[in-house]
Amino acid sequence: MVNGTATGLLGVVLFARHGDRSEFFQDPLTYDPSETTLTPLGTVQENQLGHFLQDVYISADSSSHIDGIDFPVANVDQILVRADAAGEGATIVGSTAALLSGLFPPTSSFNITLANGTTVEGALGGFQFVPINTVDPDVDISLNSFTSCPNFDQHTLDFYNSPEFAAEATVAKPFLRAAKPFLGGRSINFTNMFNIFDFINVNDIHNATFHQELPPTFRAQAYGFANFHENGVFTDVIPDGIGNIAFRTILPSVFSALMDIANTSSPLKFALNGISYKPFISFFNLTGASVNNQPLFGIVDYASALALEVHAGKLEPFITVRFKNGSTDSTFHPVTLNRFGADTMRVPLDEFISTLAPDAINSTAQWCTACAQTVLRGCAACSAAKTWSLLLWEQVSRSLCRKKRRLL
Repeated sequence: MVNGTATGLLGVVLFARHGDRSEFFQDPLTYDPSETTLTPLGTVQENQLGHFLQDVYISADSSSHIDGIDFPVANVDQILVRADAAGEGATIVGSTAALLSGLFPPTSSFNITLANGTTVEGALGGFQFVPINTVDPDVDISLNSFTSCPNFDQHTLDFYNSPEFAAEATVAKPFLRAAKPFLGGRSINFTNMFNIFDFINVNDIHNATFHQELPPTFRAQAYGFANFHENGVFTDVIPDGIGNIAFRTILPSVFSALMDIANTSSPLKFALNGISYKPFISFFNLTGASVNNQPLFGIVDYASALALEVHAGKLEPFITVRFKNGSTDSTFHPVTLNRFGADTMRVPLDEFISTLAPDAINSTAQWCTACAQTVLRGCAACSAAKTWSLLLWEQVSRSLCRKKRRLL
């Protein structure tokens, strides 16, 4: 419910992929990650994304200006920033900071006057250190829920054993054989397709010799096969399937942020989430997302952005979605959400939440059950609590039975 009489765009829940980074390896069976680092190029991409979002949502001249958002000095009560601190965590957190430096750039207005009358401008020319909540995956599973999840690992293995996977692997085999001399001894098994693409992509960007020697079609071919691979891993045939878990655990925080933005007595106007590419894929699948009648799927580019916009509406708030695929994509594209009806671009907020709520994983305990995990990521404590509750209930039941027998 919207309080007050605000009209127009009330706010945005935004998801942003990190920028350019060094090579990244992840186990194709468990998706356990290696270390990686954000590059100077990556910081530029994210800073540019921040400036782009400023033009879209904060500039007073924009048709999609957020009602009442403060600028040039960020009002931290209006902004909620979360960043995945798991596998690619340092890269994601750094990318989120770089994005914020473009969204709310340094300004002389970021200053304070002391009791003695001295005015002090913020460090680095008025740089604004907007707080970032780093999401530790061992404490909060919401932004990175697909590792240490046995049922998700089984889903991945089932996909690798499917006829569809075998057919695509056959199609990819000639390419993989041709690419083998460029892969530095890496496995060309199709299960390793993401790592093959990542190696090609990173070196094609950063290694001049590799860039000159790589056949001109190889990067695009690797990208196409990797898209098939990752889309199969991070989607499911049913909305509440384990394959969609990368976004199912994010849904509760999305609902909370959307409702806070819609409630004009709440100050929240911009909720930013720094993430990897995986939740994008699951969101596309959960909502039946498409742009210009083309389904959205696969690996989004560095510095991609997905915006869930909250509009006041005449009778009730509603949601629209826009997507920008990386730094080379010059504009936001309106997204059709086909799960809510063919060609649907506007969804009432209540309908958006009520439709997706059954798919949400709302707690660590629910995640432990969905994943069949009993030890890691807080599940041992959940299991202990559950066991204690059962023991307590058994004691109560035995006591009640004894009382009943005495009465008889």
